[in-house]
Amino acid sequence: MIYPVNFETKIGFDQVRELVKEHCLFAPGKQRADEMAFLTDYERLKMILEQTAEFKEICLFETNFPTDNYHDLVPGLRKARVEGTYLETEEVYNLKRSLDTIKAILRFFKNTPPEKYPQLKQLTGSIKYYSYVDERIDAILSKQGKIRDNASSALRQIREDITHKQSGIGKKLQSLLKKAVDEGYVEKDTAISIRNGRQVIPVPVSNKRRISGIIHDESATGRTAYVEPAEIVELNNEIRELEIAELREVIKILVAFTDAIRPYIDDLLLTYDFLATIDFIRAKALFALRIKAGKPSLINGPGFRWKQAVHPLLYLHHKNENKEVVPLDIYLDQKDRVLLISGPNAGGKSVCLKTVGLSNTCCSAACLFP
Repeated sequence: MIYPVNFETKIGFDQVRELVKEHCLFAPGKQRADEMAFLTDYERLKMILEQTAEFKEICLFETNFPTDNYHDLVPGLRKARVEGTYLETEEVYNLKRSLDTIKAILRFFKNTPPEKYPQLKQLTGSIKYYSYVDERIDAILSKQGKIRDNASSALRQIREDITHKQSGIGKKLQSLLKKAVDEGYVEKDTAISIRNGRQVIPVPVSNKRRISGIIHDESATGRTAYVEPAEIVELNNEIRELEIAELREVIKILVAFTDAIRPYIDDLLLTYDFLATIDFIRAKALFALRIKAGKPSLINGPGFRWKQAVHPLLYLHHKNENKEVVPLDIYLDQKDRVLLISGPNAGGKSVCLKTVGLSNTCCSAACLFP
């Protein structure tokens, strides 16, 4: 247990947590930062600090590490575990893009020399990637994230029918508009408009009864009415019915796709767990660079030895004001276990204590500090 319960707030570690989260690319990475807690396992702490140090090297010296399309598909994948549910079109698109990012990350580590980034490479060892999922996505989704016309023969036919009828409506409307202009019901420069998803002719209110049809709207000034001619009402209704049929067919395609990848969902969730871990480690590395931090040397025992330690929050505050922070040297071990700090008000006693507390806390929470 950590005593008192508000220890993190007292020393400012809650602020550090928020600053680390600012560098995360998506919500699961931020959740990792929220879950960051004290570690007492020496070997695990050493490993995690190595991971952050390695990522710091990546941030400094690599230019091709993937940082785009970190999308959180965990809620959608968990939902898709249930029979009868399905991933929405946007979720499938984000699944494709984020899986491409994960592939690029795996390729990045595979293409680096064996001796580079060993701790980070260990994280990739358990990641399974199935080309079948990619193939299923490519079969139904375009590069722009839309359901392909050829995702099913039924969808292709429905969309062809919609295009044909829309073309017919366009020609019919242009003919009716020309007739209205010739008869003086509307002005010569009038163009077809859209109201409530329907193609309409803008007509002066005084002439709105001259064209038989449905009035869908009026302009803000009340001078123009938007009329859907009776001749195309039925055609528009047919298009609307086709659009509903299109939506049903798209859902059918998405259900079939989700059924097909359902056996892979648990592995996909582990893959996104890996992406969240990478995002969190990267965020710690970026924060370490922000405060000019380095990896501490650990001892497997009681005590600490901080040389030229700087309070990270004070450092950032003073940096914004172009002010220097006085560094701190302080050592405690099994022999010299107690240190009495005295001095006048505003003499730096609290800063000293918080620097020690925050530095040790951040080290124990696997964050990097000088």
